[in-house]
Amino acid sequence: MGSIMTAQQNEPIQTAWLYSTVKQFSKRHPAFPEGGMRHKIFNEDTNGLKKSGAIVRNGRKVLINEQKFFAWLEAQNQGMVA
Repeated sequence: MGSIMTAQQNEPIQTAWLYSTVKQFSKRHPAFPEGGMRHKIFNEDTNGLKKSGAIVRNGRKVLINEQKFFAWLEAQNQGMVA
């Protein structure tokens, strides 16, 4: 966990990052099957997922920052609204 100090507050705000492998993410969120997630990750340069910072690589391991992924998903949905 990291902490961020704001100008208005004297106490740090705790931020927790939840990272999951593709398999863990799909198991926790069945609406997102592994194959679909791997497709999104493979195309991260063109779909904006890379720019969102939701995908983190540690060596060969690919991790998903769940908070950033869902923020990216909401932004995608906002773009679809007519």
